Amino acid sequence: MLMKILFALIALTVIVPVALYYKSGKTKGKECLLMNAISFFSILGVGVICTLGAGVSALAAGTGAEAGLTVGEGLKFIGAALSTGLSGVGGGIAVASAASAAIGAMSENEKIMGKTLIFVALAEGIALYGLVISILILNS
Repeated sequence: MLMKILFALIALTVIVPVALYYKSGKTKGKECLLMNAISFFSILGVGVICTLGAGVSALAAGTGAEAGLTVGEGLKFIGAALSTGLSGVGGGIAVASAASAAIGAMSENEKIMGKTLIFVALAEGIALYGLVISILILNS
């Protein structure tokens, strides 16, 4: 009975924000960003609950130790995915801002192209740092 209630709550945390997002019909603004954040964290919560639940049940059954499945392994994969994903999103936002400013500055003075490319490359480095961190997490 408790598992049915838990699965119903998990389904509601995913379905309600997505339904509200599509019902609003907005594609820009703070409401859209809020619905995207709620959807992301609810789906992340479902993934963590499923990962922890599978690891705990496998350890309780005694099959997890032989297969190498532990709760720490699942959290390691979640950490690697979050470091890659969030750094990619942050790098994309930074590149979008830096590149648009660089194009605007180059339209006024064409001699500063090299300087503007440095700022765009520095913004792209954020995503590469996240990728390196996720590789380090997976190799530990």
